[in-house]
Amino acid sequence: MSVAPKFLFVPVSSEEGIGEYMRSLIVADAVKERWPNAMIQFVLSRHAPYASTCPYPAALLDDTPTKNIKAVNDFVSYFQPDFVIFDASGRRSQLVHANELGAKVIFLSQHKRKRSRGMKILRARVTDSHWVVQPDFVIGSINWMDKLKLRFIGKPEPTITGPIFVSPNGVKQADLLATYDLKRGEFFLFNAGSGGHKNSGEYVAKEFANAASAIFKATQIPCVMIYGPNYPSEMPELEGVTAIKELVHSDFIDLLDASKLAVLSGGDTLLQAIALKRPTLSVAVSKDQNHRLSVCEKNGLTVCSDNNAAAITRGVLTLLDTQRLSQLEAALTQCTCVNGLDIGMNIITELFESKFGAQ
Repeated sequence: MSVAPKFLFVPVSSEEGIGEYMRSLIVADAVKERWPNAMIQFVLSRHAPYASTCPYPAALLDDTPTKNIKAVNDFVSYFQPDFVIFDASGRRSQLVHANELGAKVIFLSQHKRKRSRGMKILRARVTDSHWVVQPDFVIGSINWMDKLKLRFIGKPEPTITGPIFVSPNGVKQADLLATYDLKRGEFFLFNAGSGGHKNSGEYVAKEFANAASAIFKATQIPCVMIYGPNYPSEMPELEGVTAIKELVHSDFIDLLDASKLAVLSGGDTLLQAIALKRPTLSVAVSKDQNHRLSVCEKNGLTVCSDNNAAAITRGVLTLLDTQRLSQLEAALTQCTCVNGLDIGMNIITELFESKFGAQ
C-alpha cells in the first residue's frame, strides 16, 4: 500500500506581499502531481487576501505564522505532518517542534539576512534542507565560517535553487493568447506584484497602469496590466490596455514568456523573467527589492526605473529606441539562472525516500 504523505506549508502571509504564498502553492501543486494521494495543508494569516481562495485546506491565524508561535505549533501537533515547508517564515521553536514530531523540515530563504538566520546552529540542526530561492549572482556564496559551522554539525550548505515557477506550456499559452486576442512577442506585460504596495499614498499598480496607457499611445503596441489580488480599487478602462485582476501562476508564466517586454516589480516575477530570458524594466515596490534590482542591472539582466508612471514610460520608450534591448537580450541568453522547481522537487523526493523508502 502506498504512503499518503502529509505536507504542511507555512509561508509568510500578509496584506501586502504574495511571493512566498505563490511559491508554496507552486511546490504544493508539484507535490500533488508527484504523489496524488498526498494530504496538503496551509497555514496562513486570515488577513491575506488569498486566504479565502487557497485551493488547499488552510488553517487561518490572526497574523503571519511567524508571529503566531503557539498556534502554529498546536496545528503541527494536530496535523502530524511528514513534511513542513517554512517559506521565509518560522521561529526556531516552530522548526524544533516540527522536527521533534518526526517531520522533515525545509526552510526557504530569499535574501542574505534570512539565509544567515537559517544557518544558525540551533535552527540548522533541525532543518533537513535549506533552499535559497535567489540566483547565486544575486546572493553570493556563504563565508568560510558558515561552511565550517555547517560541516561541524553535519549539515549541508544551503542549496541555491534560484526562482521557482511552473514552466510554460505551449498549448495552454496559445489558448491564453487567443482568449486575450494577443500575439506572441507583440505585447507588453505589466505587473507590480501583488498590487498592495503603495508609493506616497498611491498604489504602485495604478502607476504601472498609467504607464501602460501612455506607452500604448506612443507605440500602438498592446499592453496587458495584471493588477494583482491585493489591489483594492476598480480597474479602469484604458485604451490599448487589457486589464486583468489576477491570473493563476501558470497563466501568468505563459503570458510572461510570450511578451515582447515586461514591466515588473523586483519580486519573484523578475527572477522568473530572467530565467525565461525575457527582457524587463524593473521597479522596486518595497525596500527589500532594491539590492536585487541593483545586482541584476549591474549584470545587464534588467533595466531599473523609479516607481512612477512618467519614469516607467520614459524607461520603456528609451529601451525600445536604443541598442539596449539587444544588449539586454544577449546578456539574458548567457545567464545561467534557471527554473529551480525541479531542483526543489528532487530534494523533496530524496527526503521522501529516506523517510518512507522508494514509492
